[in-house]
Amino acid sequence: MKPTVDVNGAATTLDKRVAALDDAIQAMAETRDFGKHTKLRRLLEALRRVLTQPGGAAAVQARAQAIEEAGLFQGTDWASPEILIPSLVSAGLHSGDTDTVVIEATSELRMLAVARGDFAHPTLPADDARQFLSQVLAANLELLFSAPSEAERAQQGRTAQLIRDLFRHLADEIGYDSVLDNLVDEIWRILRQRPIQVEAVQALITRIAVYRNDPDVALGPSSGQGIDRLITSLFGTTEACRDDPGMEVFRSRLEAMDAGGLQYEAAGFARAMHDTGLVSQYHAELLRFLLRESDYLVGEALGLSDTGRNCLLRYSQLVHRLIEVAVHPQTAQSIYGLALLLDRGILYEPPIVPALWRQLSLELAPAARERLTAVFGEGDEEVGPRERLVAGVLSMLGQPLGVGQGDNPTCQSARALSMWSYNDPDYLLQMVVWAARDDEVLMHFEGQPISSRDSGTGVATTLPMDLDPVSLVVVPHLDRIYAEMGRHCADRPGDPHRWVNPEFHGWWTPRGFHINVDVATGNLVELDEFLRQFHACYHPSYNGEQPLIHPQPAGVAVTDSAARYVGWHAITILRVAPDPQDVMRVYFFNPNNDSGQDWGDGVVVSTAGHGERFGEASLPFDQFASRLYIFHADPLEHGEPERVPAEDVAGIIGYIERSWGNDRLPAGMLQAHEGPPSL
Repeated sequence: MKPTVDVNGAATTLDKRVAALDDAIQAMAETRDFGKHTKLRRLLEALRRVLTQPGGAAAVQARAQAIEEAGLFQGTDWASPEILIPSLVSAGLHSGDTDTVVIEATSELRMLAVARGDFAHPTLPADDARQFLSQVLAANLELLFSAPSEAERAQQGRTAQLIRDLFRHLADEIGYDSVLDNLVDEIWRILRQRPIQVEAVQALITRIAVYRNDPDVALGPSSGQGIDRLITSLFGTTEACRDDPGMEVFRSRLEAMDAGGLQYEAAGFARAMHDTGLVSQYHAELLRFLLRESDYLVGEALGLSDTGRNCLLRYSQLVHRLIEVAVHPQTAQSIYGLALLLDRGILYEPPIVPALWRQLSLELAPAARERLTAVFGEGDEEVGPRERLVAGVLSMLGQPLGVGQGDNPTCQSARALSMWSYNDPDYLLQMVVWAARDDEVLMHFEGQPISSRDSGTGVATTLPMDLDPVSLVVVPHLDRIYAEMGRHCADRPGDPHRWVNPEFHGWWTPRGFHINVDVATGNLVELDEFLRQFHACYHPSYNGEQPLIHPQPAGVAVTDSAARYVGWHAITILRVAPDPQDVMRVYFFNPNNDSGQDWGDGVVVSTAGHGERFGEASLPFDQFASRLYIFHADPLEHGEPERVPAEDVAGIIGYIERSWGNDRLPAGMLQAHEGPPSL
């Protein structure tokens, strides 16, 4: 690892800095573990100075093994590269702390050394390292193809360029083709969950479309298989907009078409929308144009089932008005919500039609208007806060499992909105009215009124902003009420969810409550009984084959990919059924924006391929039970807990022992379940 010299024999700037880096690596390597922190500052500074030079990334990559073995990552989140998560890399690289940026960058170069076969890592295979880097590059395309913004330069200084040099080095070594392939796979994985908020996905597709047309970006002819379907779903969906001509030209083309041409256009847009879950702005222009043509063509443009067509014909005046108010190029995504709303047939529920007419004429309170304006802008005469909210209502009623909590600790409120849209949509519409018109939501807890206006702070310490229009208006109120209900239970023994969940979510949440954690100590309690009761309440083989009637709130212990405890999380159990491979699975709703997660020890949450409907997550019954810590059940429906095989219970307890329950087990419990159960 001797530095190179130039033709004149004088060491270049990089050579000098690399020599200093080698000395710093050696100094840390020769220091005992308890004293390595004293050498950390010198090594971090040496790494920073090398990485800011041309060729510096390659120099650090060549020393990746020596750097790890010296102890740079010891005692940090980067110590175990096999459990690192690609989506978290961006936060580290954009940190305001230079040391964090340097460690993150060095970690990526370690990954590259492993992927290239230069470093045979004991816990990380080369293929896994390559996959990791491909995902990191795919999620941060702007770092490959764009210069630092003014904000980045102001916050990070020269470090902003260091990051871009790093990413170009990674891409040159890994290859751009694999980056796009991974990005396309990731986009499709997200879209299969049918989220309401797709702005980030649309932005990614737009960037890819730009890069593919950039002659300075060398992408292989086979790179990004499947991206064409995504690009055309937004920009060239049908013959009339294949060349992305702009709205005025597109509308003039529609005006020149006969009925057959319009039907061809309508069917093309509907097919792309239901295929991807994305809606082109041209689709909104078409749908508004078809209002003056015929309801048949409107139904074609929405891609409706027989149920949806019947709803459209029966409530044509309402549907027309919803399109006039809510559907514009800026709110085109609401078309998908409208189509699914009609296909659900919920307009046949007596309160829904008058409630939607009320929503159309709703006057917004100043606070609601300001919140919507802060996120979506002032708009114009056609699309203002009121129109945004109606569009959001269509999306939420059509996609109850597409609700997300954003980057906020408000999973309880997001779960409630999803549950009401799924199970009690007229109640959801009432909540929207209270929050948007009155700037107050009033609920009751055991007969006592609780007002969002009079309640204290909620779980979220700042006002949530990265949400869909309905959540943006309603969640701050629900969050304060949920926290206030919890405060009403502060003096009661046990977990407050026992009393809060039925009052907060709805009458269909049973009063029977099961928990396997002692709130006072945090230790696991009565695991065997808890797991048998869960089988007896939810597993068809032990509950008389009774399907779940209403969605039920439950709590899980989320773990990371190393099966380490992360935190408690609110989810909704939707159904329990065998998958196409005849494996009994629990299908559930997770409000955390992306349900596909690796919870460690082989527990990988699936969102497609195992019988999931759009928006559902699933796990085999035993794996789901291994992360469950609270659930509700009807105390009068007993099932057959005694019939659950002991080996099934022992297998689930094994999952718990190897993950979040590892340090929560009472003395002696681990020994009781070591090894396979005796037959």
